Amino acid sequence: MKRFYREAGVAEAFGGWQVTLDGRAIKTVSARPQRLPTRALAEALAAEWADQGEQIDPARFVLRDFADFAIDVVAQDRAETIGALLAYGETDTLCYRAEPDEPLAVRQRAVWEPLLTAAETGLGVEFVRVAGILHRPQPDATLSALRTVLEGLSDFDLAALRTSANLAASLVIGLASLDPQADAAALWDAANLEEDWQAELWGWDAEAQARRAHRLAIFTAAARFAGLARP
Repeated sequence: MKRFYREAGVAEAFGGWQVTLDGRAIKTVSARPQRLPTRALAEALAAEWADQGEQIDPARFVLRDFADFAIDVVAQDRAETIGALLAYGETDTLCYRAEPDEPLAVRQRAVWEPLLTAAETGLGVEFVRVAGILHRPQPDATLSALRTVLEGLSDFDLAALRTSANLAASLVIGLASLDPQADAAALWDAANLEEDWQAELWGWDAEAQARRAHRLAIFTAAARFAGLARP
């Protein structure tokens, strides 16, 4: 699509902020008002529009896509989004380890255990650790605590978390990425621990490295989006 506007800006509206193109407010992809909770987020979305060239590249609207998902999907059915996120808590990758005598298990304990124990301390719950890949259910109290945390998040936090938990296959890592002080790159290394382990043993593949870098960029963008959306 050819660029159809000259300037992108922001304006107050509906008790929040919105992006304007040549002074006209834009809407979400589902034609809903794109009301944003903070000026910082609105300015970041406006920057995506301003940085487009003569031809609009939809792939460069990363933050806008998060915002539209929050408004068009999450806000319309929070229960569905929360249910989908709880599934990552039920099968969190941090809970599934190699057999204790395997070298991989040593690294998993070193990298994953601090993240898991921090989540347990913060939630006041326990996660079941599993040696192998056979599923074992998490305690009802743990899932209930996770649900309470998710229900307390904004639509914009949930939109970011839907992506980060999916990419990491871990609700624990996804929730950790919402912390303003979080090291997104370190969390992504933790999420990719097993893949990186295999690469160290058998060598890195250029295509796999490119895919990893792309997924890290999206993971980092999700964390940035959540931060920008907070007052």
